[in-house]
Amino acid sequence: MITLGHDLDSIHHDLEHRLAQAAAARPDVRHPRDHYGAIDTFLAVASRHNAGMVDAIAPLVQRLPDGDDLAGDFVHASRRYEETLAQVKAKLYGSTYAVRRGWPSIWRDVRREFDTVVALERRLDERLLADPSAEDDLATRLHHATLRAPTRPHPFIPHRGVPGHVARMVARRIDQFWDSAEGRMVPEPVRHHDRDHQGKVTQYLLADPHLSED
Repeated sequence: MITLGHDLDSIHHDLEHRLAQAAAARPDVRHPRDHYGAIDTFLAVASRHNAGMVDAIAPLVQRLPDGDDLAGDFVHASRRYEETLAQVKAKLYGSTYAVRRGWPSIWRDVRREFDTVVALERRLDERLLADPSAEDDLATRLHHATLRAPTRPHPFIPHRGVPGHVARMVARRIDQFWDSAEGRMVPEPVRHHDRDHQGKVTQYLLADPHLSED
């Protein structure tokens, strides 16, 4: 059986790889926008997964006995993580709010908050595994929520309860409009058992290569 933990293993591995690629991306004199692809793709994947966890998994933990504190810690950490992702977006697109910050400083902040969120996601999964009343197919629940999640960071919208859910729905529709207008390619959310089933053409069209060395 594929559990939430299995999917989180695959997702975290994918995000680690994309974060490393994004942090190492540098513009070239002849191709000043070459670094946009790696950074923007990481932003889309990270933002969508983070929002999916907040929408689908954190509320389940919150409803468990003694789960409110853990869920609250995760939501606060996810908001701080989104704030660092928003700094990446601001720097990438030349916002005056980030023009004086260097990339190394920004990526250090992202790495710190990423590590915190990953550790808390593990704790959420462990807490749900320990409860016999928890839903069986949490991985599918997360996958569906991620597909409906915003593709850009939105740290200042509500995050919890009905206001948070509605705010993410609105943000997703706005992001979807801009993704379409900009021709932005957003890779499909990673699932533990899906990646090996995608052919080479599918991977190419999704801008999501994960070909084996063979």
